[in-house]
Amino acid sequence: MQLNSNQRLEAYRRMLRIRRFEEEGMRLIKGDKIPGWFHSSVGQEAAIVGACLALRDGDAMTGTHRSHGHPIGKGAHLDGLMAELMGKEGGICKGRGGSMHFADNSVGIISESGIVGGGIPLATGCAFSARVRGIDQVTLCFLGDGAVNQGTFHESLNMASLWKLPVIYHCENNGYAMTTSVAQSHGQPNIALRAAGYGMPGVTVDGQGVSAVYEAAAQAVTRARAGEGPTLIVANTYRFDEHNFGLAIPGEPYRSVEEVEAHKRERDPILLYRTVLIEEGISEKSLRSIEDEVAEAVNQAVQFALDSPMPRPETLPDYMFNSPLAGHYSSVAGLHRK
Repeated sequence: MQLNSNQRLEAYRRMLRIRRFEEEGMRLIKGDKIPGWFHSSVGQEAAIVGACLALRDGDAMTGTHRSHGHPIGKGAHLDGLMAELMGKEGGICKGRGGSMHFADNSVGIISESGIVGGGIPLATGCAFSARVRGIDQVTLCFLGDGAVNQGTFHESLNMASLWKLPVIYHCENNGYAMTTSVAQSHGQPNIALRAAGYGMPGVTVDGQGVSAVYEAAAQAVTRARAGEGPTLIVANTYRFDEHNFGLAIPGEPYRSVEEVEAHKRERDPILLYRTVLIEEGISEKSLRSIEDEVAEAVNQAVQFALDSPMPRPETLPDYMFNSPLAGHYSSVAGLHRK
């Protein structure tokens, strides 16, 4: 399974949308327009977009703490995402979720989580829900290399395999869990081999190549939709920025400047794919048109966010509680009044 001609250009567009959105976010956080933490996925765009392009619109997805790019990779509008980063009422969660808790039902994002591995059981449960409802929906679960050492990873993969649930566990292996390398924290650093313990395929791909990621994800989606169960995909990628943008990590550097610069120079997924597209005959004019379009969309998103109001303090508890019986009580009270 390969990207068709339309998908190839869309892959470039979505990777660029993630990159420019993140770059603008980093500029805004320096200017105190975005509160809280900011975990950039710059450098990991191909690992995101390749997997998302294998999904249908109605498929579900869960993310991580480094998740600005995941809804963008699935085609989300940028306005609500940028407003959410700023904590504005116009955000997709009305400013209540912020950077690490995007939930965008318009593109099937049921959850992102600041808890390492927090989305894994939710994705498994979503896939179980599809099975119970008798629909062919697939759930894509993004996770990082640090999450595979969490108990919830093993519990979820075991359940998904046992019940042949339609879920894909997609590990963005950027080599570091905050500052701890895979070599220092994994008894088995070949993460894909862990799938064998649960009787499911484990696939390793070059996470800087969007086509390679897409092909692996498309095969996993086909398998899941056919009732053959889950797949673990490990996309080896690299984050160009710190774990949390702008936060100085004390102690000795955990990776060298040379290492980071080499990845930026030689393994930038957007530059690599731009070269591929030109070699395939896509004109510079076409690519520049996409680049201009993306720049305008990001500028519009920033303006939308700046213009959106802050949530009113009195609305603080409005989304903290939900009673499934509230409507029932209202109906009963109305009957008594009659």
